[in-house]
Amino acid sequence: MSKTKGIAAEFKEFILRGNVVDLAVGVIIGGAFQGIVSSLVKDVISPLIGVITGGVDFSNQFLLLYKAQEGAAVQTLAEAQARGPVFAYGAFITSVINFLIMAVVIFLIIKGINVLRGSKPTGSTAAAENKNCPFCYQPINPKATRCPHCTSQLDSKNQTS
Repeated sequence: MSKTKGIAAEFKEFILRGNVVDLAVGVIIGGAFQGIVSSLVKDVISPLIGVITGGVDFSNQFLLLYKAQEGAAVQTLAEAQARGPVFAYGAFITSVINFLIMAVVIFLIIKGINVLRGSKPTGSTAAAENKNCPFCYQPINPKATRCPHCTSQLDSKNQTS
């Protein structure tokens, strides 16, 4: 029974660690933000690309993977999918555009947050303030008791420059 309490305590410590909570918040915000980015791509970016490319709508681009019946013209992706398998490369292009826009927006948000936090020291100044973990050799704060990278327990004899 004591082993179960030990595992439960370790799990609680793991869940309450700052990185896990930050990740959970990021996933939730990212899920909500996905709708906004999808709408931006579908309603703003794709029509602009369509104008630039002469009216091409990527979301409705596909290749039939079956032989169409004579005189049965298929106009939309939904119609084609209802009749048989299709290679919907336009949907893939739209997904790639969604991803790229999401990456740019997240980059800009993080850059803005870093500006609001203030610039962090770089180069030799940062190296002088930090020490390296003796286990994973990543830079750590000299006052740290646990490495934030490998989670090794540190004591004063383990901390090295």
